[in-house]
Amino acid sequence: MSEQSRRRPPKPYRRPKKDPVRILAFEALRAVDERDAYANLVLPPLLRKAREKEGFDGRDAALATELVYGTLRRQGTYDAIIAACIDRPLREVDPPVLDVLALGAHQLLGTRIPTHAAVSASVELARVVLGDGRAKFVNAVLRKIAQQDLDGWLEQVAPPYDEDAEDHLAVVHSHPRWIVSALWDALGGGRAGIEDLLEADNERPEVTLVARPGRSTPAELLDVLGEESGLPGRWSPYAVRLAEGGEPGAIDAVREGRAGVQDEGSQLVALALANAPLDGPDARWLDGCAGPGGKAALLGALAAGRGATLLASEKQPHRARLVDRALAGNPGPYQVITADGTRPPWRPGSFDRALVDVPCSGLGALRRRPEARWRRRPEDLESFGPLQRALLTEALRAVRVGGVVGYATCSPHLAETRVVVDDVLKRHGGAELIDARPLMPGVPALGDGPDVQLWPHLHGTDAMYLALLRRTA
Repeated sequence: MSEQSRRRPPKPYRRPKKDPVRILAFEALRAVDERDAYANLVLPPLLRKAREKEGFDGRDAALATELVYGTLRRQGTYDAIIAACIDRPLREVDPPVLDVLALGAHQLLGTRIPTHAAVSASVELARVVLGDGRAKFVNAVLRKIAQQDLDGWLEQVAPPYDEDAEDHLAVVHSHPRWIVSALWDALGGGRAGIEDLLEADNERPEVTLVARPGRSTPAELLDVLGEESGLPGRWSPYAVRLAEGGEPGAIDAVREGRAGVQDEGSQLVALALANAPLDGPDARWLDGCAGPGGKAALLGALAAGRGATLLASEKQPHRARLVDRALAGNPGPYQVITADGTRPPWRPGSFDRALVDVPCSGLGALRRRPEARWRRRPEDLESFGPLQRALLTEALRAVRVGGVVGYATCSPHLAETRVVVDDVLKRHGGAELIDARPLMPGVPALGDGPDVQLWPHLHGTDAMYLALLRRTA
């Protein structure tokens, strides 16, 4: 070592640069991981606080949202890539370190952020939230990841399709293998369909509004939004789609409850039940699993237009309060009660129409809740099945002979859809399926019927399932 190098003073310590956007994204991912929170519930209050304290603008909020949702959607793919860049099993890496690595991987492989900026910003984040020692590890791993683009990494870490198709699709499209298998079964086979569906699950869903009949109109919403921010719905006559970046809370009709945020698939389910042919009286409607209230609000408005009354029942008290809020100001009579739909307080045969949108795995809404795909397990279906059967059985008892029941789930898993309906029909007797397809006019690719399965890649909706049953005895 030369005399000059021995005398060279050490570099002064440089404090890490705090990036509020990336710190917020990290905090959101930690909440999802540590508390089993959902990003769509965690992120809005974090963004509100950042607007007040950090002066976040629209671009900051958009970047934070993309970092959180993009990282969660692609978590399986990024985990496989990170695992290829380290010399120990992934489970031995501390979860906060994995979160920083996944955020960095998403910036490198899933956004247009330049490579140098993605690495340096992630290392600075690591210094702030993990410390300088672990930041060096983050730096080394991200520099390895930066050596290839996403396609190059997928070629390296995903097994070939012809060797293990399900595992290949699971890694490439970032879904657990068992979910790939279940969705493929529900689609009925064919590579194009499953790849299109998995890709659609990884896209950001549109925000769709519903103009509640008798309280607002799509024309009113479109007029407020203007041509650049609003588009008519594809299928529902009450739907309006928001352009990217549109803010529903800024619309008076939404703030006042005359309109709401509701996926078009949910609107179509409520409309199909409301328009199903019925002989005899049509005065009493039931929503037997009403929380958080979106379908109840639409059904209540439709019922009011016909002089009918809606009873909205919800087992969980806090969700029943949400239903009450959604129905507040409804133009016709309604009642909200807290009750268990498997042990209902109403007499059999009390209703003309009934909807049960049953608790389920939520595999049809993975676009909106990407973390659910990593949280759910195949054994979860075992706990949902008996509850779904009990709720449908009680709904059939709740309607009079000739009355109509809608069984809906936000899951396309066959164990939660046709298997449940077929089982209840066999056990219950005295009921028959109605063809639901004509009750969704203009909607293509509804299958062989009589039930209906909507799909993100075919209809732009959540993967809602609907079976309509008429009580015959």
